[in-house]
Amino acid sequence: MTRIDDTPPAWDDRTQLTTFLDYARDTARAKCEGVSPEHARTALLPGSPLMTMSGLINHLRWVEYYWFQVVFLGEEDEGPWTDEDPDREMRTAVDFPLPRLLGAYADQSARYRELVAGSPLDKRAQRPVRDGLHVDLRWILLHLTEETARHNGHLDILRELLDGTKGA
Repeated sequence: MTRIDDTPPAWDDRTQLTTFLDYARDTARAKCEGVSPEHARTALLPGSPLMTMSGLINHLRWVEYYWFQVVFLGEEDEGPWTDEDPDREMRTAVDFPLPRLLGAYADQSARYRELVAGSPLDKRAQRPVRDGLHVDLRWILLHLTEETARHNGHLDILRELLDGTKGA
């Protein structure tokens, strides 16, 4: 997997925002290259027993689903989480091979790239997030970049602890 460059090919808002989100997505996938099936499912942090490489990739996938489909488009929430199990996407990820999770994440990212390309950045989300606030697509892209980059740090730490790989 080759990561894209984080330098956008143009300097408009849309290109800059989508380039950074794609770069963060590609970084997450790159950090998973060559991870053994056992390591992909291994939780190393006592205070975070659901934090596995598989769990983080599945979480990133479902976070994008939530922000694009549920919040932005206003679709019904059919995510894996429940009130009783709010982190279910991280817990159940260990039941699937990491390559399958990465493939689903890549396929979904491609669909969301099309959604973003066809929507104005100032378009407001159909559903409010808190206090009745309807964020716009620009904010969602920024939020997803921040979320993905933060979890890339977690993936980086897990990978180094699991097999010594640094800086993927």
